Amino acid sequence: MLVANGAHRASHRRLIPGLALILGTLMLVGAFAGPVAGATPRPKVVIVVGPAHSATTKYIAAARQLAAQARSYGAAVFEIYSPNATWARVKAAAQGANLLIYLGHGNGTPSPYTNRAESTNGMGLNAAAGRGHANTKYYGSPYIDDIRLAPNAVVILNRLCYASGNNEWGAGNPTLAVATQRVDAYGWSFFRAGARAVFAEGVNSPAYVLAGLFRSSRTIEQIFWSSPNATDRCEREFRSRRTPGMEAVLDPSAPGRYYRSVIGKLDLKATDWR
Repeated sequence: MLVANGAHRASHRRLIPGLALILGTLMLVGAFAGPVAGATPRPKVVIVVGPAHSATTKYIAAARQLAAQARSYGAAVFEIYSPNATWARVKAAAQGANLLIYLGHGNGTPSPYTNRAESTNGMGLNAAAGRGHANTKYYGSPYIDDIRLAPNAVVILNRLCYASGNNEWGAGNPTLAVATQRVDAYGWSFFRAGARAVFAEGVNSPAYVLAGLFRSSRTIEQIFWSSPNATDRCEREFRSRRTPGMEAVLDPSAPGRYYRSVIGKLDLKATDWR
């Protein structure tokens, strides 16, 4: 409700009493009517950086650039960074997000480790707040289930191992079969939270995804191929085995180099996301 200044209050005294009553009633009705019909809410963007040891500072700098980009498009942006990126804070902030961006360590399936659902296909966050960038705890798919994203939400996984199909650094290259299982598993985890598409960029910036979502009418697949780092040299496509109706595209820069992927409703348009 608008608060009148002194000049406005003085002018009110000159109103005809009956007219003043009518106007006062209309103002009260407007105050309780809520947002104007047809008004478009600002997209909610949540950006999370988990503890990544010495790389954390670099990840936070990259996240802040993405935050500034999203704000320039008019988004409401919420940033949660290590050493205070605890599960409680991330869970609370992520509810209703239209775009959830996570930078940090990844732990997917299959991997050389114990493939427990509680610690795979989710996010590596601070086990406790304020204790540096090395106290990592993995919050896997059962935790992601407690997030309810907005309709047609998109998730971006940046700098992770496993999410785009890749291995950890120094561990060689995975087979195509392993890579597709990993992309499918990470997608399935966030689809359960309501996402409609999950982008994974293991090395490069996902800034092109934001530009595509906010400033184009492209489909999810078209946005994926709009990346300045797209190669299309060894493209691989597959239908999700875990989530019927979802499709995936992998864009390895060379055989076995699985650092770019997207999975979900690939024909979803940016206009529908907005």
